Amino acid sequence: MDTASHTSSTVKARDAQHYEDVKGSVSAAAAAGELSEALVVAEGEERTTWFVWLLVACTSISGLLFGYDTGVISGALVTIGGDLGPDELSSGQKELITSATTLGALLGGLVAGMLSDYLGRRPVLGVADIIFIGGAIGQAVCHTVWSMIGGRFLIGIGVGIAACVAPVYIQELSPTRLRGRMVVLNVVMITGGQVIAYAIDAAFERMHGGWRWMVGLGAVPAGLQCLFLFFLPESPRIMIIRQNFEAARATMARIYAHATPAQVDLKVNSLAAAVRQSVEITRSTSLLQRCMLIITNPVNRRALIVGCGMQAFQQLCGFNTLMYYSATLFKEIGFDQPTAVGLIVSGTNFVFTLVALKYIDIVGRRRIMLWSAPGMIVGLVLASVAFHFMTQKTGGQLIDGTQYSTVWSAIVLVAMIFYVASFATGLGNVPWQQGELFGLEVRGIGTSLATTTNWACNLLIGSTYLSLMDRITPSGAFGFYAGLCLLGWLFVVCCFPETAGLSLEEVQLIFRHGFGIAESQRLRAQKRAMLAAEKEEKASQVSSDASEKV
Repeated sequence: MDTASHTSSTVKARDAQHYEDVKGSVSAAAAAGELSEALVVAEGEERTTWFVWLLVACTSISGLLFGYDTGVISGALVTIGGDLGPDELSSGQKELITSATTLGALLGGLVAGMLSDYLGRRPVLGVADIIFIGGAIGQAVCHTVWSMIGGRFLIGIGVGIAACVAPVYIQELSPTRLRGRMVVLNVVMITGGQVIAYAIDAAFERMHGGWRWMVGLGAVPAGLQCLFLFFLPESPRIMIIRQNFEAARATMARIYAHATPAQVDLKVNSLAAAVRQSVEITRSTSLLQRCMLIITNPVNRRALIVGCGMQAFQQLCGFNTLMYYSATLFKEIGFDQPTAVGLIVSGTNFVFTLVALKYIDIVGRRRIMLWSAPGMIVGLVLASVAFHFMTQKTGGQLIDGTQYSTVWSAIVLVAMIFYVASFATGLGNVPWQQGELFGLEVRGIGTSLATTTNWACNLLIGSTYLSLMDRITPSGAFGFYAGLCLLGWLFVVCCFPETAGLSLEEVQLIFRHGFGIAESQRLRAQKRAMLAAEKEEKASQVSSDASEKV
């Protein structure tokens, strides 16, 4: 009994000394500006708690709303008929209805990040939910084209806010090793929302006025999330900025539920030390000064170029035009049930987003992009070739009601599935990791500008798609998108660094001397070595304890 008591005292003393050593290392690293989260390994950190999953699931309803409200319009456009006044909607009216959402999202995304820095991440998501509910009801009861455009614009504001804030909120509440995967869960919900939208479109397409149910049902998940938000915590980083360390500690204790109180304290202290400079900048500068800082500071500027560049790539590749107009496109090339065919495409998007969910933290963001982007190029080139031969008898244009070759129509479908699978594996997910690129003091501003870039490019592509198809033919349009994808891939090769495995604070280090492609690999290798040493030390302690007991 005395031996056991002595052994227990020895272990406690050694653990206490170990954490004092780690605390000293954290302070030294913070002073040097190279604080590493690997220095603070909490007990059971490799296990994901129910709290983290529940938190991410509730937050990802924003992704569901994003996907549903952008996907549902595809089926609605082909079933509205004369319900809004004209016997049939013209191409210009369809473009306005579609583009209104994008314009609203652009404006919503522009203010969302900055607003979340001021109010907090959680309240801003609540504002988005209220806007979603208002927009869904407004669309469902409208009777004119312009009131429909107004409803879509309102929905767009909600989409822009949710798209900007939800990934940042998830990143700031997720353990480093799971951060990429947790954000991908939000993207899974986006693609899941699109699948649900297509399924509901298919269910209501033969009902008179069924499109009103399609757009109105978007209010349901928004109402649910609005209720759930009352039970979710604020981001620990926002709590630290507000000097509310007890609330930050309480949240960290729930994220790392298996850790000891000493380990949780050390996590909070290391986080406070890592963001101390950001907190000081936030308190001593105005919003306008921080907006200038993101451009004048080389580290922030490089992060902004990468974030905006990746978001531009995501939209200029033309993917969302396929989501918006897929039913119209597949109807024109001869499919009898275009909405059902669109469901196949959106289903592919959902399935391959699950592939990204599995591998984004294992393979890494950069490598996934380097492998998947060429697949998008191949899919678009194949579609371009198929459209060229399919439309030879109609002068290169798609004429609704024409009987086209079923072989070429099938090839277009296969090409689209291959393109969507490649997109969903990489480009559909990676740009939404944008929040990890920016320091805390400019994170809201940076994500706002990157999200705005996304929606500005979306607006450009969405509002020109039908005109582009008319002017340079479908074959030329898809070949043009393939060329833009090639330019995007070259941007990834030259400018996009790997951030998997690095803490939010460590990512800033890689932009100090360029775009950090080599520096990120060095820092990640250094972290792996430190973690290996930590595991080896723990194994040695276990072995020593076993020897003492014997």
